[in-house]
Amino acid sequence: MSSALVRSVWDALDARLQLTKAGKAAWPVFTANWHLGFTAFGGPSVHFQIFRKRFVDDKHWIDDQIYQELFAICQATPGPGSTKMLFSINALHSGWLAGLLAFLIWSLPGALGMYGLSLGVARIDQVLPGPVYALLTGLNAATVGIIALAAVQLGEKAVTDRLTRGVVLVGGCAGMLYTALWYFPVLMAGAGLATLGWDFGVLQRSGEVVRRALGRRSSSEPSAQERAREVDVELQTASGNEPPALQAKEGSSSNILERDDEPRIVPAHIQLDLSSWQTSLILLTLALALLVALLVLRSQLPHPPRGLSIFANLYLGGTIIFGGGPVVIPLLRTYIVAEGWVSSRDFLIGLAVIQAFPGPNFNFAVYLGSLAALGTPLPSAVGALLAFVGIFAPGILISAGLMGVWSRLRAQRWLKSFLRGVNALAVGLVFTAVYRLWQLGYIDAQHSV
Repeated sequence: MSSALVRSVWDALDARLQLTKAGKAAWPVFTANWHLGFTAFGGPSVHFQIFRKRFVDDKHWIDDQIYQELFAICQATPGPGSTKMLFSINALHSGWLAGLLAFLIWSLPGALGMYGLSLGVARIDQVLPGPVYALLTGLNAATVGIIALAAVQLGEKAVTDRLTRGVVLVGGCAGMLYTALWYFPVLMAGAGLATLGWDFGVLQRSGEVVRRALGRRSSSEPSAQERAREVDVELQTASGNEPPALQAKEGSSSNILERDDEPRIVPAHIQLDLSSWQTSLILLTLALALLVALLVLRSQLPHPPRGLSIFANLYLGGTIIFGGGPVVIPLLRTYIVAEGWVSSRDFLIGLAVIQAFPGPNFNFAVYLGSLAALGTPLPSAVGALLAFVGIFAPGILISAGLMGVWSRLRAQRWLKSFLRGVNALAVGLVFTAVYRLWQLGYIDAQHSV
């Protein structure tokens, strides 16, 4: 009798302690990711190297080819690059829930730390000691230099021809002249359409029509230089010499869409089929529909509540940010400080601290959301949570949606062309951010709010 009782108790305890199927899947994810949110310092460029060593070299969860493919997806879409990378790797290995678990493990330590910092900053006196303002001035100068360097490095990759060089220039100037919630998305869509029209020859044909209307010579008639080059090629061919390769003109569509000098990253048989195209379409539609709904709702309300405004601004920021950490910080200044919710002084304090924090730089939004809720009925913790969800949700939704259909979309020339323009415009906005942070200049008690 006693042995049967002991056995029944043991079976009951074993049933309660036994891990469920979901728990068994979650445990490897936890053990592989638990420390990253505490130890991954250095920003996205360092994070990508950490993930490669961790999940490609050590864990062998994915191979290097799939890693490169995921890297391309994360760089070509808005949102936090390294965070999307970690989410995608874990989702590929163990499913969507595992990806979300890895995201929380990765982002929550820094988010909680930034929320704690906001509680302390909220209790700081209005006027700080002189040495503190001197420190903030130096931090501002250093930040401007770091972001300017990031802008130059991003520009070297984004400028692929004359058009993208012009898009970067126009984006930088346009961002200096005007700011609004709807303004940056419209600029990015326009830049994508411009490169799309340029790469497929629509703009060139339109220019040809204009030139003909003005009575100018048709471009189909060869110029003297072009005719001389053709004669030279013919002479070299006749003499048995190989003609020199004719380089595509900078800015021509063939230079971007028809060249074959780029090695294929992933063989054709490797697919990223985490979901069906129907599920992917639902996720992408949800991300866009939520953005439109937030902007429309906020514009229709005469006095929108602070919580809605925080979530709308941060969601918009998370939707249009290309380039990760270097871009998010100055753009958040436009969407938070310019609204009058957080002072420039408090913004710079958080900016200095987030550079020394592990994990994603997007956690800076948690700090700003908490401070933006001060003086309103909204609790600071709710403001921080709304900012956290708002800044991360677009990138995760878009990344999850694209992973299901990327193997099909990546072969589409129009998508590559459109994203080329969007990325160039985003780089231009980084230069705008450099200018706006430079305007802060000297920080003192009179110029810190």
